[in-house]
Amino acid sequence: MSNPAAAEACIARQADGIYCDVAALGPALLAAVDDILLGNQYFSGLDYPVLIKALFGHGPELPRNARGETVVRLADDIQPFDPARRELYRAVRIADGQAEYYFEPVFLPDPEGVEQPSRLDIDEFIADMWMKGIRFGIDVAGVRDAIATGAAGRIVVARRLPPRPGEDARVVEVSNELHRSDAPRQLANGKLDLMSFQNRFPQVQRGTRLLRKLPRVQGEPGFDLSGIALAPELPLDLELSDWSGPGTTVDRIAEGEFVLALQDGFLNVEGNRISVGDKIVSHDGVSARTTGNLQLEGDYEEFGEVQENRVVEGESITVHADVFGNVVSRGGVVRLKRNLMGGSARNSDGPIVVAGVASNATIQSANGEVTLQRAENCIISGSRVSIVEALNCEIVADVVEISQAEGCAIVARRIAIERAAPRGHSEMRVFVLRPDCTRIDAAIGMIRERVGQFGELAGRRRAAMGTLAAQPEVASYVRLAGRVRKGELVLTPEQQPAFRKLAAAAAPALKQMATLSQEIKDVETEQQSGMALLERLQAQRAQHSGTVSVAIGQVAGELTVRALDVEPDSADAERGNHYNLAPREIKARLREASGAELLFAGGSGSVSWSTAEAAVA
Repeated sequence: MSNPAAAEACIARQADGIYCDVAALGPALLAAVDDILLGNQYFSGLDYPVLIKALFGHGPELPRNARGETVVRLADDIQPFDPARRELYRAVRIADGQAEYYFEPVFLPDPEGVEQPSRLDIDEFIADMWMKGIRFGIDVAGVRDAIATGAAGRIVVARRLPPRPGEDARVVEVSNELHRSDAPRQLANGKLDLMSFQNRFPQVQRGTRLLRKLPRVQGEPGFDLSGIALAPELPLDLELSDWSGPGTTVDRIAEGEFVLALQDGFLNVEGNRISVGDKIVSHDGVSARTTGNLQLEGDYEEFGEVQENRVVEGESITVHADVFGNVVSRGGVVRLKRNLMGGSARNSDGPIVVAGVASNATIQSANGEVTLQRAENCIISGSRVSIVEALNCEIVADVVEISQAEGCAIVARRIAIERAAPRGHSEMRVFVLRPDCTRIDAAIGMIRERVGQFGELAGRRRAAMGTLAAQPEVASYVRLAGRVRKGELVLTPEQQPAFRKLAAAAAPALKQMATLSQEIKDVETEQQSGMALLERLQAQRAQHSGTVSVAIGQVAGELTVRALDVEPDSADAERGNHYNLAPREIKARLREASGAELLFAGGSGSVSWSTAEAAVA
C-alpha cells in the first residue's frame, strides 16, 4: 500500500529539483521511492547513479556542497506517468542475472486516433523497470543509445552485480634466505646442470623475519536486479603458529604477525612448517631433511630415492631409483626406471612409464597412456593402460591392454586381455562401458518435434498477417502512410480528413498485425534456441556412440564380464572422461556396478564381444 507521508518525510521538492534527506538513505528512501513509483509517477531528469548510491550504497561517493556537506539531488522533478505512455513499454525477459528488452519503433494515437511515431523516455523506462521488479543495475547509457537510434533489437538493459570475493589469509616470505632446493641449476641454454644445486644449505641469523601472515580481506557485497544484497563468501583464515617449527617463534606486533628465527642456524622446511636448527644432515635424493617437497619449472631428473610422503612436481620427470613418495607432472613424461612402492605417479597431460614393479601405488594420467611391467594392488587410470602383468588391481581407462590379469577389476570402453584369472579371494571382474543413448534419443525426438511445432506456429501467424495486410483499407493506408512518412506525398487540408478516416478504419487490423509480429519474433527466438540445443545433443550422441569391445584370449578361472551402460549426458561425460576420477571414487565405482548386464560368466574358454557384433545379432 502506498504511503505518501513516508515519501514526504524524506523526499522534498526544492526550487532546483528533488532532494533526499541524508538521514533517510537506505531502507527509508527505498520505501519512499517505491511509494512514488507505485503511485503512477516517475522522476524526470533522474540522476540514476545518485539514486543507486543513496538506496544501496553502491557507486561513486555522493557529491558535497561548498561546506563539505553531503547533498543528495535525485532528479529535476516528479511527473505523473501517463497510462497511454506506460503502454509503450513492453515486458522484459529476466534470466541468468540479467534483463533483456526488445526495442522497436513505437506509436501513439493523436487526438483523432491516428497513430503517430513516438519515442521512449529513459526516466519513464527506469520507472517501468522498477514496477517490473528491476531496481538495480540498469545500463542507463545503453538504454539511451537504444532509444536514440530507434533501431529494433534486443539488448541487455540491466545486469546483476556479483559479490566481489575477498582474499583468504595467506603467508608470504619476507626473507631472501628461505629457499632450500636440490633442484638442478638451469643453464643459459635451458639445459639442467644436474651437478649444481640452487641453494642446498640456506642459513639465517637470529631475529630474521622469515614469514609474514597477510590477514584475510573481506569481500564486497553484490546486488540482484531486485536490489537484494548478495553477500560474498567469508574468506578463510589461518593460524601462523602452524607454520612455525623448532627454532622459530611467532611474533605478533602492531606491524603484523611474523615467524622469526630464535637462533642462528640452518633452515629446514617440512611441508608448511619452517624450522631453524644447528645443523643440516644431507642425503641424496628427495627427502624431508634435504629438499622437502619440490615444485619445479621445467624437466627434472633424479638419481636418488624419492622418500615416503615427499612430492616432486614438475614437467617431464625421470627417476632412476625407487620411488616411495609422489611424482606429479604438469604435462611432460613420467619415467620411473625402477620401482614405485606405496607412492603415486600422476600426470595431468602425458604418459607414465614404470619399468620396474608398481606395488600398492596410485598411477593416474588425466590425458595420456600408462605403461607398466608388473602392477600389484594398484589403482590405475588413463586414456590407455598397457600392462604386462596385473595382480589385484583396479583399472579405469578408455582402452586397456593386459597380457596377464589376475584378481583385477577393470572398466574401459575397449578391453583386450591375453589371459585372465582370479587370484586368491579376489574375483576377476571386467566391465565394458556401453553407451546408453535412450534418454538422449528421447530428448532429441522431443526437441525436434517441438522445433517443428514452432515453425508451424510461425507460419500460421505469418498467414494471418498476410490476410490482414490484404484488406483494402489496410493496404491503402500502409501504402499512403509510407509515402507520407517518407515525404513523397504531402496531403492537402481537403485530403487529411479522408486520410484520418482511412487510418481509423485500418487501426484495429494494424494493432492485430503488430501483436502477430511480436508473437512471430518470440516463436522464432524459441525455435532458434531449440535448434541450438538439438545440435548440441546430436553432437554429444555422436561422440559417445563409437564401438566398444572386450576380448579375452584365455579364461583360466572364474570370471565375469558385464556391460555397464553409461549415459552420454551423465556427470562423467560432463567432466570430459570417465577415468579422470579420484582413487576413492574409482574404488566406489568398481564396487557398485549396479545395473550392469552380464555378458559372460565362466571358468574357461574365451570372450569376444562388441557393440557392433551385438547390433548385427
